[in-house]
Amino acid sequence: MIEQEQILDALRTVYDPEIPINVVDLGLIYGVEVTVDGDVTVRMTMTAPQCPMSSYLLQQAEQGVRTVAGVRNVQVNLVFDPPWEPSMIKEDALMSAGIVTDIPADPAESDFPAEK
Repeated sequence: MIEQEQILDALRTVYDPEIPINVVDLGLIYGVEVTVDGDVTVRMTMTAPQCPMSSYLLQQAEQGVRTVAGVRNVQVNLVFDPPWEPSMIKEDALMSAGIVTDIPADPAESDFPAEK
C-alpha cells in the first residue's frame, strides 16, 4: 500500500514559483488520503484565493503524486478553509530559503493544520 509519506515526499518536489519553498513546507497541503486501490486525494490551498499560479500549482501537484509507484487515480482539491497564513510555513524551510522571519518555533508543529 502507498504510504502518506510517499505522497508528501512527491509533493515536496513541487515548488511555488514565487517563493523558493515546496508546497508541503509552505503549508499548502492540508491533507492526503490514500486508498488501498491506489487512489489519492490531496487537499491543497494557495497563499491567496486569487493566486494567478493556482492552476499551475494544482497541475504540478497532480503530476508529482502520479510519480509515486502504485498510484492509480489522483484528485487535487483546492480548498481555502482554513485560510492560509505565513505562520503555516515550516520554520526550517524559511531558514533554508534565506527568508528572515520572526515566527516562533512551535514544538507542537504538525504536517497539517487542524481541521475545523
